[in-house]
Amino acid sequence: MTERRDTDAIAEARRQWNKRWPDAASAMATATSIMRAQQIVLKAVDDSLRPLGLTFARFEALTLLSFTKTGALPLGKLGKLLMIHPTSVTNIVDRLSDDGYIERVPHPSDRRTTLARITNEGRSLAKKAADVVNAIGFGLDALSESEKEAIVQIVRRLRVSTGELS
Repeated sequence: MTERRDTDAIAEARRQWNKRWPDAASAMATATSIMRAQQIVLKAVDDSLRPLGLTFARFEALTLLSFTKTGALPLGKLGKLLMIHPTSVTNIVDRLSDDGYIERVPHPSDRRTTLARITNEGRSLAKKAADVVNAIGFGLDALSESEKEAIVQIVRRLRVSTGELS
């Protein structure tokens, strides 16, 4: 459970920032709020997945593989879809492979490429995990549908501005 506070640390930081850098106080408060929201959501999701032996990152990988026609993706493509560094993909694949939820297999037409393929156990776990995170609303149950959609659109504008999306 999160410790309750009598004061809002972000509001206080904004107040202090406004004294020194008033033109940046709003951006600082917004960035800090986004980062805090990420921490809150990640904790809720990870807490719900922990009894299944998963983290959000491993859940995402299993889910992506379960969405594919063949249940397999090249490791590089998996990393791009997860938007993570290749080292992180290797770690996730290693852990899921050790647990029997995915397997590494050679690409049928490219000897340089390895595929991560979900197993039947992995598909079963992905379904259970989706049920668990859906049941807690991904930690966002305090927000209305329109608030959630507004956040998606605001963050999308930010992603477009960085060139991640066109």
